[in-house]
Order: sequence, then C-alpha cells, then structure tokens
Amino acid sequence: MGELWGVEVARRYDTPGTGMFAPEVLGPTVERLAGLAGDGMALEFAIGTGRVAVPLAERGVPVSGIEYSPAMVDQLRTKVGEDAIPVVIGDMASVRAPGEFTLVYLVFNTISNLLTQEAQIECFRNAARHLSPGGAFLIELWVPELRRLPLGSPATVGISEPGYILLDTYDVLDQQVVSHHFHFDAEGTRAELFRTPHRYIWPAELDLMAQLAGFTLESRHADWSGAPFTADSPSHVSVYRLSE
Repeated sequence: MGELWGVEVARRYDTPGTGMFAPEVLGPTVERLAGLAGDGMALEFAIGTGRVAVPLAERGVPVSGIEYSPAMVDQLRTKVGEDAIPVVIGDMASVRAPGEFTLVYLVFNTISNLLTQEAQIECFRNAARHLSPGGAFLIELWVPELRRLPLGSPATVGISEPGYILLDTYDVLDQQVVSHHFHFDAEGTRAELFRTPHRYIWPAELDLMAQLAGFTLESRHADWSGAPFTADSPSHVSVYRLSE
C-alpha cells in the first residue's frame, strides 16, 4: 500500500480551498471531532498530509497521528513540525502511538485501504488500545454502490467531470474494489491513470467489527453536519463508544 502514496502523489494531494480541503467540508468535520475529543487528545489513523489534523490542532485539540507513507508525512511537515503534531510511521492496524486518547478517528474511507477483513478488525482493536475508557472511535466511510452496478457489468462511474473520471470495478465475491482515477490534460486528449484498491464494508459488518473490539455504535449520520442516515445515503459518519 505504501508505494501507492509516494512522493508524487503526496506533492499533489492537497487542493487548498477546494474539494476535500474546502472550508464547507473541513468546518463541520473539525467541529464534530473537537466535540468528541472534549478536553482530551485525538489520534488520527492515516493522518496523511494533515488535511484534518492541522485545522483540528488549530482549533485547540492536541492531535497525534499514525501514517503508513513517509512521503505523506513529509508533506505534513511543510505545514507543522513534530512538536505540534507528532506522527508514528506504520500500519494503523498494529502500530502504537504514545499517549492515551479520548478520540481516535479515521476519515475519507481510509479503513477500506486495509484489504482484508482481518486487518480491518485489527484496526478497531488498535483504536481500542489507544483509547481511555469511554473513548470514541469515529469512522467516515462510503456505502458500497452495488445497486448502481449495470446488469452484467463489474463497474460503476463514480465521478465524471471535466478533467477527471472515476471508475470503480467490483469483485463482489471478495468485497474488493479498484478505483481507477483518470486525470486528463488541458486539451482532454491524454489521460494519466492512478489506481487504488479497497475492501468495501457494509455498515452492519462495520458494527460487528466494532463489537469484536469492545465498542458499541453511538450514532450514525449521513454527513458531518448530522443529517439522518437513510437507505439512499452514499456514505456515513459513525461514532463508536468504548466500554468504560
């Protein structure tokens, strides 16, 4: 997985002010996380370039991180130093970060980067190891789009816009998805392809993983602002609470 998130990807990952980095996206995200962290410390699994961690720390929450890709951490270090946001390099399903936390969080579908059910369960268990009793584990995750699969076809078009097309191919037997990201040049005649593999998780399966690690589901919403989660919601923000 580490080779997918190398130097070139890390350098162009950030899109300040737009997309994932837009204020209307980050504002509700940071407010929700700050409320869950309370007066304690927060730990971000797969902290990346600090898209969420940096504004959360600026909000006054002490933040640490775990990240598999040194290149992504190098990009984070162009924004803040190790003293401001300490990061441990390693697998979020197993590596230990110093400290005890009131909140562990995983955003933007990143738990699906772990490609086996076993690794995803271990991710929950690792979150539990870092939390104080009664602490919260928040996960932002998309809902598998199997209802959108055309009959006899393994693929869906997730995004189609000028300069970018996202195509997802599904292996429904093993719950594997490969996202194919096509980025076109200014003329629209040449494309660069970047692929990312995932293992998709149904909400009910995610809840069972949580139970195996000692968590119970506290809330599930369709977005960071608290909209109701329905059968038509494309993603969810779920909060699990560790037993006290």
